[in-house]
Formats: sequence, structure tokens, C-alpha cells
Amino acid sequence: MSVAFDTATSKSPASFTRYAWGVLGWNVLVILWGAYVRASGSGAGCGNHWPLCNGDVIPNSPGVQTAIEFTHRAMSGLAIFAMAALAWWSFRAFPRGHRVRKAAVLSIVFFVAEALLGAGLVLLHLVGDNASIGRAVYLALHLVNTQLLLATLVMVAWFSRDIFYERDGAAARTPSGLVIAALPLTILVSITGVIAALGDTVFPARSLVEGFHQDLSTGASFLIRLRTLHPFVAIGVAGYCAWVATLVIRRLPHTLPSRIGFAVVVLAFVQLCAGAVNLALLAPIAMQIFHLLLADLLWIGLVLLAIEYREKLA
Repeated sequence: MSVAFDTATSKSPASFTRYAWGVLGWNVLVILWGAYVRASGSGAGCGNHWPLCNGDVIPNSPGVQTAIEFTHRAMSGLAIFAMAALAWWSFRAFPRGHRVRKAAVLSIVFFVAEALLGAGLVLLHLVGDNASIGRAVYLALHLVNTQLLLATLVMVAWFSRDIFYERDGAAARTPSGLVIAALPLTILVSITGVIAALGDTVFPARSLVEGFHQDLSTGASFLIRLRTLHPFVAIGVAGYCAWVATLVIRRLPHTLPSRIGFAVVVLAFVQLCAGAVNLALLAPIAMQIFHLLLADLLWIGLVLLAIEYREKLA
């Protein structure tokens, strides 16, 4: 990829870039609060109503669970306006065909899907103590869409550093398959993670020994059986991501991709440590949220690594 600038008249729209990162950060907060809604069992806090909360626009004298769920909906509502402003600004600030515009449009598509999936959780009664296969599959789909939403928002912010760009023949190359493979593998880990978290929420254990007994019980729910896969999948994929990032560091030393690669290695290691602590402490809500935050940061790092590795090779 080669980038063409008119250095005399054209500068990167720094204000847009800062706003785009802010929108990404806000959506991460919405995701984390959504996890808190699930972990605290507050998914039915607004009853079976959507977008209203127990039939009201603003609930009167809400209980704790209602306040938690309504807060998530209010945060999502603010995200709608933030996303709309981001898309509008991208079309004002960047020329026709620019990749920021394309990424912004995709982010809107995934955000709308995110909102509809969130509504479906309530309307289809896939909240509270629901331990059905349907809920697990639905949450997995929700998770994949969330990851894609974050990826497109990362691209909006990252690509907005360049107002003008031109593609050449080399730019048509794809990134290394090893780097690209880390993305779907990370999504796979996230899917097993959301199922494990659901199992911890619906079937909490009072001790680590009791948790192991649940895992080995012949009559255990499929959620408990599936949650045992998560640590093994996470260890394998984290190791793979760290290995790939190390390859990038060695191939492109002292470059932006190598710095991103170093961050990926650190995040992968810290994520594994957080997972171990989460397991040892029987998945307290605060640790679940921190674990998810690290997962989102690692995902963002991997997306940036794939982008920058491609840019450097082009």
C-alpha cells in the first residue's frame, strides 16, 4: 500500500481519529456492561419488553436488576447516536471510495445487527437461568458479530490517519496466512469463553473442588461440559498468537508492526494469567469483566497487527 499526501494542504483529520477511537472505547464499555448484565443475572431486568423497559421509556423506582439492564440499554442508545455521527463525519471528511467510508458503513451494519441480536435475547427469553442450547448458539452468534463490529471500528480509526491513499499492484497482496489465521482462532476462543461464562453464571460452583465434580459428572449440563474446553483452547490459541506476533517482530524489527506484535505477546500472556485467576477464584463478576476487557484488547491488537503487517509488506 502506498499513501499519497499533499503535505502543503492535507493533514490527517486528527479530531476525527480521536472521535473514532472514542466511539470504539464507548462500544467496548457497552460490551463490558452487557457482560455484567449477564453475569449479574439482570438480563430480564426490563421484563420481556424491548425497546421499552417494563412497558416504560424510563422505569419508575427500578430495582437493582432493572437499573443494571436499563443502564445497558441507555449506553447502547448513546452508542447509536455516536455511530451515526461517525458515519456522517466519515463521508464529510474523506473522499469517495476511501476505506474509512467503507469501514464506517460496515460498522453501522454490524451495530444494527448487534442491536437486533441484543433485542432477541430479551424477546426470545434467552436470559436469566436459561441454559438451553439455543441460548448458547445465540450468544456465540452475538459474540462473533461483536468482534466484527470492533474490528470495523478499529479500521475506521486506524485508516483515518490518511486522508488520501492510492492502491498499487503490491497492495493487492494479502497478509501472511499465519497472521490472518490468528483472527478466526481468537474468535473461536471467544466463543468457548462466552459459553464457559454462561456455564459459570447458570451453574455456579461454591468451591474449585465442586466445580471439578460438576465437570466430571455424567449428568452435567452441556454448558458445564463445554466450559472445560475453554482453558485448553485458550492456551493453544494464545500460544499461537504469541508465536505469530514473535515472527512479525523478528521479520520487521523496530517498526510499528513489531511494536504491535510486542503488545500482542504481552496481552496474550496477561490474558492467560487472568484466565487462571478467574478459574481459581470461581469466576467472580469483576474478574469476568477484566478477562473480557483483556480479550477485547487482544482482539484489537491482532486486527491492528494484520493491518500493519499487510501495509508493511505492500
